[in-house]
This record gives sequence, C-alpha cells and structure tokens, in this order.
Amino acid sequence: MKKIIATLLTGALFASSVCTVPTFAAESDKTMTIATNFSYDTIDPHDGSSSWYNGIYGLTENLFKIADDFSIQPCLAEKGEMDGNIWTITLKDNLVFSNGNPVTPEMVIRNLQRAAEVNPKASFMENFTYETVDQKTFKIICDAEYPTLLNTLSTPGYAIADLDATTEFTSELVATGPFVIEKFEPGNLVSVSKNEQYWDGEVQMDQVDFYYMQDDDAKLMAMQNGELDAYTGVTAAAKEMYEAEPDTYDVVTRPATRLQFYLLNKNNLSDNIRKAINLTVDAKAMEAYLGGTVSATSGPFSSSSSYGEAEAPEVDTEQAKTLIEEDGYTLNKDGFYEKDGNVLTLNISYYAARSLDVIATLMQEQLKNIGIQSELVCEENPDATYIKTGNFDIALYCCIADMTGDPQYFIDGLVNGAYTIGGFDNEECKTLYEELSHETDPAKRAELANQIIQLIIDDNSFGFISLFNKITVLKKGVSNYAENSPFDFYGISKDTIKK
Repeated sequence: MKKIIATLLTGALFASSVCTVPTFAAESDKTMTIATNFSYDTIDPHDGSSSWYNGIYGLTENLFKIADDFSIQPCLAEKGEMDGNIWTITLKDNLVFSNGNPVTPEMVIRNLQRAAEVNPKASFMENFTYETVDQKTFKIICDAEYPTLLNTLSTPGYAIADLDATTEFTSELVATGPFVIEKFEPGNLVSVSKNEQYWDGEVQMDQVDFYYMQDDDAKLMAMQNGELDAYTGVTAAAKEMYEAEPDTYDVVTRPATRLQFYLLNKNNLSDNIRKAINLTVDAKAMEAYLGGTVSATSGPFSSSSSYGEAEAPEVDTEQAKTLIEEDGYTLNKDGFYEKDGNVLTLNISYYAARSLDVIATLMQEQLKNIGIQSELVCEENPDATYIKTGNFDIALYCCIADMTGDPQYFIDGLVNGAYTIGGFDNEECKTLYEELSHETDPAKRAELANQIIQLIIDDNSFGFISLFNKITVLKKGVSNYAENSPFDFYGISKDTIKK
C-alpha cells in the first residue's frame, strides 16, 4: 500500500496509539480500500453494535433485507407468511455457508435463539417458540401478533451464521455473505476476501480492506491521494471539494433515517402560539446553513418511503404574527410581543449533539425575527431532564426515526410513548395506531401511518426539521457500496465493483 496509508495508520489520526501496518496485495481492479467510522472488538453476528458492521463488511446476511425504497425484500428467505401469531418462513434453495455447509431451518432457528440470548434488544424473542416444518421451512410462534417481524429480522443482530463452525466470534465468523474474514485488527484494519462458495452468484471483488479512520481530514487526504476508493460520512467541506471534481469522484447524498425534530408543549403554549412557531421555523434555511449534511423534511420519515407522504405548511411569518396577535399580544418598543406587560418568552431546551446546538441558535434567531423572545437551555442528558419532566416550551431532540423500514416504532413514541410529555393526546391517532399495530399489508400500514403523522402535524404539537444525509464519496468507477441505501448497515455486496 502506498506511503500515505502507512503514515495515517502509524500516526495519531487513528484511535489506537500503536498500529501495525499490514502487508497488502498489489492494487488492482479487484481490490478496494474503504475507510470506516467505527471499530468494534468483535464480529459477533448477534451483537447489537458490531453486527452493523458485519453487513458493511459483506460478511453476513439476514433472512430478509430492506431495499433502497424501504420495502422488505427476500434475502436468505424466499418468503414469510403470517397467520395470527405464527410466521412461516421458507428458505431459498441451495443456500450454503462460506464453508460449504448447508443453511438449514434448524441452524436458522439456533441463530435466532442465540440472538435472543446475547442481544438485549432481541430478548423479547426468548418468549417465541420454533418448529421445523421441512428441509426449507420453519415456523416462528410469537407470543402475540407481530406484523413487523420480517422488518425486525432484516436489521443487524439477526444474521445467520454456522454456529457449529464458529466457536469464538471475537475474530472468527462463518456466514453466508459474499465475503469472508481474512484479517481482523480492532481499531485498525478489517480485511475480507471473496467467498468462493457464495450461494448467490459471482462476487466481483477479490479483496476489500476497511481502515478505521476517525479523522475527517485524514480521510480527505487519503481520498485525494488515491489511497481510498470510498467512504461514507463525508463532511460538508469535503463534499464541496469532491463535487468540484466530478471527473474524479462520485458523491451520493441520500436522506437517511436519523431525524432532528422538536416538541411543542401544549401545557404551556396555546394553539395559536404553537402554530405560529411552526409557521416560523424554517427548516430549509437550516438545511442550507448546515451545508447539505441534512435534508429538510415535512414529517419524520423519508419522502422516498411509502409512509413518508405527510405535508407541513410552508413558512409564513406574516400569518404567524397574525396568530400571535389574535392571542392578544402586541409588539413593544423593543420589537417583541408582550401582553399585560409580560414579554412572550419561550425556553428552547436542547443538548449539544447532532447539530442541535446549531439548530437551537438558528431557531432562536428565526423566532426573534417575528417578535418572539427565547432563551436557550442546554442539558447534557435530555432523557433524564426535559424529555422526562416536560419542563420546556420547545424541546429539541434527535433519534433514528426509522429503524426497520417501518413507521410503527417512532409513531408509538409520538402517540403513546416518551414524546407525549408535551401534552399530545389524540384519540383518533390512538385508534389508528391500534389498527396499525395489527395490520400486515405494507400498503395499508403506509396509509395508516400517513394519516397518523398528518394528524400530528396538523395538531402543531411537534415540528419536524430534517433528516441527516448519508453522504458517500466513491472514486470514479467504483459503485454498489450501498450508496443509495438510506440505512447505515449495508456496504459491500457481490455487485460492488471498481472499473
């Protein structure tokens, strides 16, 4: 490998203070080098954290997968059918692990049982029972109806491995993916090579090396020196530089699933004031200020998804002022609204992560421009403070709103969960949510979700600002590094190629 990578690996740009520089194969169209943002001490396919990267490395696969359009598609499974609380899963033909052993229903069941044992987020599956039907088919008997089970099985932590061939998941893994592990050096390098027995056709690349690189300048320098072929997590400044050289780089920006939004406290704020705030907060201006790292959104879900069709009113500061004045406020000599000698002053609670400090400052300025005074209140832990106590007028928050290619998880938080702390309580939404929780048809689920979100928007109890963008840069000729997927747990595949 060229000098720049050796320099980066042995310098302070990496998380570990001492790095061992591995010996690399000669560069060719069949080898690739990619930078990653995180490093884990294990490649356990059922670990809640590291399993995200197993998919990026191309080592593991699940029964189902989430397509770029958010739909659930078959992967190792051919189909899944629900009847009451029972799911019947049929595997594809001729499935084998990278060692040539067949993928059987019994092995799949053992994997799901192990996931429930080792991953706290999968512990609910300990209450499920399993039955083998035939050589391709098995049943999952849930403890209640579970319409989104296939979505869950598509996410990290539910990959299928040969448990008889792997006893130490720290650095060993025999699975079904298009690549197999060659070298695993946590905090430094993960090297994978072509799975010669891949069940789903020819794998294009012979070897891919993943370097753990946290420093954004290091990644930029390595990319510009031709030492990297791709990476995801491009900064606004680097994005601008790459886009200035379209003959050298391809930059793909995709609104992803991490949402910036805010709660409006119905216990403190009238309907008119809440509506005025939503007519004033300019998400598109915030998007521009953040340099393309986020995309303004009307609702909590990507407009590319079938359940992301909600619409929010356009910014209208004149109407906002009219609404405030309808509540009896008048502008004072300082340009702020007041009533009975009291200036309309709101507190904006936030925490200094995920650009929420920037959002809070921009929001304060936008509200000031129409005559609303505000005070910023920064908390270290929102879940232990304002999201728990409800002590806020406006509460900023950021989370992954879409975890599985389905809207139910986040909607539950809005309708029944923690985000109701601001006083949102809508019986129609609860009725629709109950219907959503039992509906199996994806199209009907999307329809219900869109109805619920539209009701929430119209109530002015929340404001949805933006979705963080997944920004990937690829050397010209490199493609199929999951650059069009809105999810962060996909990476190289059999179709990843460098021309």
